Amino acid sequence: MQKHFPEKAVHGGRIIALRQKYGPDLLDVSASMNPFLPLISCDFQEIDLCVYPDDTYSALKDKIGHVFSRPTDEICVGNGSAELIRVYCNVLLSPNDTVRIDPPTFGEYGLSAKLAGANVVSGMDADLRIICNPNNPTGILRSRDEMLALLDDCTKKNSRLFVDEAFMELAARNESISDIRSDDLFVMRSITKCFSVPGIRFGFGFGPADLIEKIETVRTPWTVNAFAEAFTMRALDHYDDLVLSAEKISAEREWYFARLTELDLSFEPSSVNYILVHLGRNASEFTESMLEHGVLVRDCTSFGLLESIRISVETREKNLRVVEALSACLR
Repeated sequence: MQKHFPEKAVHGGRIIALRQKYGPDLLDVSASMNPFLPLISCDFQEIDLCVYPDDTYSALKDKIGHVFSRPTDEICVGNGSAELIRVYCNVLLSPNDTVRIDPPTFGEYGLSAKLAGANVVSGMDADLRIICNPNNPTGILRSRDEMLALLDDCTKKNSRLFVDEAFMELAARNESISDIRSDDLFVMRSITKCFSVPGIRFGFGFGPADLIEKIETVRTPWTVNAFAEAFTMRALDHYDDLVLSAEKISAEREWYFARLTELDLSFEPSSVNYILVHLGRNASEFTESMLEHGVLVRDCTSFGLLESIRISVETREKNLRVVEALSACLR
């Protein structure tokens, strides 16, 4: 019998192809990267590509452990968050297990659960609950107290909690639960968004040592390449600089809220560097119109939001371009 495969999750990341069509000046506000970056110097010429990376990534885990105050046997690494989501589900889930994922949220959670043979549900108890905090695409941030209460509820019900904190550094890091050690908790992080390096592909996670050992066993060897390892080591030296990034994003986000209100657009009260905007009209058609005005936004149809787009918070100059394009397309 031929195995049934779910459909591949739809993501953004179309900017290379679209710039070939619309020109190199096409502004990408679909990917939600940090616009206020720390200055990081990394000389890739120092990397010896003639040797394999250390697949235990001991030096890298030492650095992560120092920054996040976690022992190295409670740290796993991967080729971006997507790999860790996939591996975690393969390790933890058995056929017909249930996974609670409340939409709208990142599509890779549901796909990874289904590929592991699990059944995805929403709004009910399950063997595993997956939460994105702050959530993508809404930008809604759950407080640390709320997350701890959810963890306590999962423990009482003999289930597990997976928390994706990929955007936490750009929101309010004091709301993170990455310091919590529990047999029922796995917390995932990424450098992609906070250091604006989607091409590097590096993610890491925290969990109980026995789970981490299984994840590191199932993970394909050497998936973190030498460039990603070197950049991450340097980037983590600037981890505290991201506090200033979050402050600048917060100020610019408030400016954005005011401009969207002036355009009579409704939006979610985001706590991070992107805003979910409700258009009251077809999102795919509106996205095409924005492209004609030189701006790529994230069509949220793939999230099940047929009349919403997501726009990233950028520098004021870029944000003004987006507001002008929005105004023109709304006429």
